[in-house]
Amino acid sequence: MTSRTTLGIAAALLAAPLLAAVKTPADVACPVSGKPAKAAMAVEFDGGEVYFCCGKCKAAFEGGPAGFAAKAHQQMVATGELVQTGCPFNGRDVNPSTVITIGDAEVGFCCNNCKGKAEKAEGDEQVALVFGDISKGFKTPAELEAAK
Repeated sequence: MTSRTTLGIAAALLAAPLLAAVKTPADVACPVSGKPAKAAMAVEFDGGEVYFCCGKCKAAFEGGPAGFAAKAHQQMVATGELVQTGCPFNGRDVNPSTVITIGDAEVGFCCNNCKGKAEKAEGDEQVALVFGDISKGFKTPAELEAAK
């Protein structure tokens, strides 16, 4: 791991308190239906858990998670199953003044240009843009621990 990566993770961890508090499964939306999720309806996904409102939605997700991945990642950020480590678009350090709410999650960006890019998109397009590829800006707590 490079020192730049270590510094980026450290900066993200220091910035984390600026983001909203972690939400419980009951406080987030099901990624399939949009209805309130239930803790008892959970599935492991991308190193964390995703919560659903009912067995039907859980089964739909299990049958084709790729179609729901962006909304699942958004929920995982809201519940703390994923931690933001950098700008979702380029991995650069997050500027605390660029934080916006997308669905149930608060997300920060490196600059106002990236923030503006996210703000121009709406609804599912915005969720897909920010949470479709989590490789640059988000990690699981286990990944962060392993990086120490």
